[in-house]
Parts: sequence; C-alpha cells; structure tokens
Amino acid sequence: MIFIFIMKIIKTSIFTFVFFLSLLFNSYANQSVEEIIKGRKAMFSENYQNAKRISILLKSGKIDDAKPLMEKISKNYIKLLDYFPENTKEGFKTEALPSIWENKKEFNDLMKKASDDMIKLAEAIDTAEDLRAIQKKLMWSNCSACHSKFRAPH
Repeated sequence: MIFIFIMKIIKTSIFTFVFFLSLLFNSYANQSVEEIIKGRKAMFSENYQNAKRISILLKSGKIDDAKPLMEKISKNYIKLLDYFPENTKEGFKTEALPSIWENKKEFNDLMKKASDDMIKLAEAIDTAEDLRAIQKKLMWSNCSACHSKFRAPH
C-alpha cells in the first residue's frame, strides 16, 4: 500500500517536472528553421533601421524621441539569444557564420553587451558632449564587432 502511494507521488512529480520543463523551452521551440532564420534577420534589420533613426534623431536634437528606439534595440538583442539554435546554421539565405556556434559564449556575451550598451547610451546622451562619439562607442562598435566575426560579408 505504501509502495503504491510512493509510486503515485513519484509519477505525479515526474509528470509535473516534465510539464514545467516543457514550458521553459526556448521561444523558437514551435517554429520552423525558416521562421527562426527569417525572424532573426528581421530583428537585426529592425535594429539597424532603428540605429539609423537614432542617429538622425540625435543629430536633430530629438533625444527623448531616440530613447524608446534604444530600449527596443536592447530588448531585441536579448530576444536574439534564442534565435540561434543548432539547426539554423544553414539555409534561407542566412548570413550567420559557423563561428556563432563555435564561439557561442562569446557571441551571446556580445549580444548581452550590445543590449546593455544601448541602455547605457540612453542614459549617457542626456549629458554627453559628443553625441557621435558616444554612439560610436556604445552602438556602432557593437555592430562592427559582431559583423566582423559572426556575419558573412555581403
């Protein structure tokens, strides 16, 4: 009798564990390879368009209008961490190099740094004397660092 009770508890615990584990899977779990690759390309494209817009806004003194774009870029970099599963190395005109998966920690650290730097940029632009220099340091240098190692030339 006790054995049956213990087995039911173990069975329930395993079921509960598996259920909650399934909820923790990455956001790309139900997406096809094509959707994942196109999704990450779209996010990088959105980041680039927003970065260009930020430059225009800062040049025209519209600092407060630029800050939400910086926050959006920051959030996209964090989302992008989930958009490079092993099965998306090839296909659908991806420009991602194998070095992403060979140096996954370095790539992920760069995505996190780029995200953090966008928040730093949003904080720094209120008091920065040279807006171009601070953009180069906290925004464009991250783009260059990633493209030089992790993206195929185009």
